[in-house]
Amino acid sequence: MERPRHFEDYEIGDGRTTMGRTITETDFVVHAGHTGDFFPHHMDAEFMAKSEFGGRIAHGTMIFAIGIGLTATEVNPLAFSYGYDRLRFVRPVFIGDTIRTRLTFDRKEDDPKRPGSGRLFEKVEVINQHDEVVLACEHIYIVERRPAEG
Repeated sequence: MERPRHFEDYEIGDGRTTMGRTITETDFVVHAGHTGDFFPHHMDAEFMAKSEFGGRIAHGTMIFAIGIGLTATEVNPLAFSYGYDRLRFVRPVFIGDTIRTRLTFDRKEDDPKRPGSGRLFEKVEVINQHDEVVLACEHIYIVERRPAEG
């Protein structure tokens, strides 16, 4: 859905939570194939059965990709992604876990490179079915300012 919003339209503290997505065995295999990350932490059940986690854990990069992908339901043509900061893998995700992404507008500031735009910082939390944060990061947007009247 397209939703044009200027920098001034964003209210700190506002946000949304996405629909859920259950992580599958196929996700593990496909992601390992895409990235070349076949480490036993993700692919070897016997190896991980003896670990502190008790089972295979999802690739952090996969949870990041899926968690961010879940947010792609709203497009603002007046904004673009400037990137992600402060990425942390807080808890492991296992096959069968269902994740959702909670987004909260955290702060705004002037963009020193673009006087007609501002920077919007969005708190991103991927949460599991127990409402525990499994991944956290900050998403930075460049957003056009409302044109001056007159």
